[in-house]
Amino acid sequence: MEFRDVVRRRRMVRDYDPDRPVPPEVRERLLEHAIRAPSAGFSQGWAFLVLETPEERDRFWTATTGPGAPDGWLTRMRRAPLLIVPLSHKDAYLDRYAEPDKGWTDRDEGRWPVPYWDVDTGMASLLVLLTAVDEGLGACFFGIPPERVPAFREAFGVPGPYRPVGCVSVGYPGTEDKRSPSLRRGRRGTDEVVHRGRW
Repeated sequence: MEFRDVVRRRRMVRDYDPDRPVPPEVRERLLEHAIRAPSAGFSQGWAFLVLETPEERDRFWTATTGPGAPDGWLTRMRRAPLLIVPLSHKDAYLDRYAEPDKGWTDRDEGRWPVPYWDVDTGMASLLVLLTAVDEGLGACFFGIPPERVPAFREAFGVPGPYRPVGCVSVGYPGTEDKRSPSLRRGRRGTDEVVHRGRW
């Protein structure tokens, strides 16, 4: 598939065929492409928790959702045969930029205009989303509610320095996949968002 077609076809898929697992070689390509993302100072401060078995996926959904019957969105999302949780590791960046070749002598977080550890992990997540499209799969990036992060950490033994920036569900699109009502807003054109030379 041409790269421009991958970009144009990328969308968030919210329903999956539960009877079609993601082939192992495709799963590995998703992860191999993720680690090709750019990272400040080549810090590579990310990690990826891969959840494939029904038990692992059930544990994830139990830890990250509230009690009660699941709504339609959650029912469809739970069908995804593969979940990849990208986690950022701030200390990798603070340590890297305290090394002699970077010129800083401390680990002051205040030097960073934005949290590049999260930005870079987000870029790695985007490569997973684009690779999924290229492989004929659907995928969706969604957040873990902040109040559920402690339960998620406990359920999977995630070390304190690693922060989940979200989750990517992956699989073959299901028959109930619907376009988000948000799309009715329309995609903003470059004439609305691009400022050339001056705002």
